[in-house]
Amino acid sequence: MSKKTLVLGASDNSSRYSYLAIQRLRSKGHEVVGIGKHAGTVEDVTIETTKQPVEDLDTVTLYLNPLHQKEYYDYILSLKPKRIIFNPGAENEELKQLALQNNIQPMEACTLVMLSTGQY
Repeated sequence: MSKKTLVLGASDNSSRYSYLAIQRLRSKGHEVVGIGKHAGTVEDVTIETTKQPVEDLDTVTLYLNPLHQKEYYDYILSLKPKRIIFNPGAENEELKQLALQNNIQPMEACTLVMLSTGQY
């Protein structure tokens, strides 16, 4: 089943984990929205540099350190995802608590591992 996913901190740099996440999500048939610091493209996903409206969002997967997440708090919560995945280096207790208060499941996990083990 496809889970629409927002990759926050998306990059078209092939050495970045967010790049690999977009590739693997697409290869598993998931719809992906990418937002990053720089515009670009990964596979068939256009990386936007501004906050985009996203309907029926299942997952936000974070590839931003906590300092850079703050400006996205209201945006993330407004999208009402079912879960937020805090990839390694993106762990953030403040956003985790905000997620819980808004009935969003926070997960400290690795999107790439979850995809490779069938837990996504």
